[in-house]
Amino acid sequence: MNSYRNHLPQLDANWFLTDGGLETTLIFDDGFELPDFAAFALLDTTAGQAALNRYFDSYVAIAKRDQVGIVLETPTWRASADWGARQGYSVEQLKQLNRHAVEFLREVRRRHQTDSTPVVISGCIGPRGDGYSAQERMTAEEARQYHALQASAFAEAGADLVTAITITYAAEAVGVANAAKDAGVPAVISFTVETDGTLPSGETLREAIEAVDSATGAYPAYFMINCAHPTHFASVLDAGTDWTKRIRGLRANASSLSHAELDESETLDTGHPAELAEQYRELRAAHPHLTVVGGCCGTNHQHVDAISRACLGSAT
Repeated sequence: MNSYRNHLPQLDANWFLTDGGLETTLIFDDGFELPDFAAFALLDTTAGQAALNRYFDSYVAIAKRDQVGIVLETPTWRASADWGARQGYSVEQLKQLNRHAVEFLREVRRRHQTDSTPVVISGCIGPRGDGYSAQERMTAEEARQYHALQASAFAEAGADLVTAITITYAAEAVGVANAAKDAGVPAVISFTVETDGTLPSGETLREAIEAVDSATGAYPAYFMINCAHPTHFASVLDAGTDWTKRIRGLRANASSLSHAELDESETLDTGHPAELAEQYRELRAAHPHLTVVGGCCGTNHQHVDAISRACLGSAT
């Protein structure tokens, strides 16, 4: 059923894409109302599915043009028990919806995949709490139990891996990794950071990555950074060190605003695609292990297009 679970192609690739800011694109570009950023609800409507197809098709087109692979994330960042309940979904409905999200992307893969553009399907897991705050925390075991719902549903539906996006503290990341291990599917952990490069919990990236690897036997296939601007974390990456090399992915915000400023903003700051692309190119030059790239809040296919054009030459 799955194509790449036993050998993720992005681990061997010099360059691999992923998509951008799904929720901000759907809200600000397509005009959808998404309470709590719960994009998963769009899978229940014809109009929502059409918008999701347009979104994913635009990114796969870039990958096919540049003859590189792409990781597509299911629109399930908020499809966990607590957040789903806020939208009126039962646990059983969420299990089915998470499976459906994978099946939806399997159809996207069927339409588009080529020998030069493998399409990897990732089940997207979001934080139990606020993606910008670590005030309410779980133990690693509590996180393992909480995130098992999505991890097992993704595995059953044939996802190639699961990716935890916008994680704010190490213990929750440990729980996700262990839930993925229980389900028999690879895991990727993506942390978010504040403007000083530390997690909202106050942990440094190094502390968080090393804590997760120590607690899980280095189970995550790799780590990522998302929902932060390159200027927030570039200075804390330590070139050549083992912990920094564990970071293979980057999904930056278009805006250099802090999390607090973004929360208060009533408009979307889309930044400058060419400027962001150059910052990616510079990061890639300093850290060639950053090979899986896309965007986060405020980015769309135009940003990823510019990033791929700017960086592809340095990735070969």
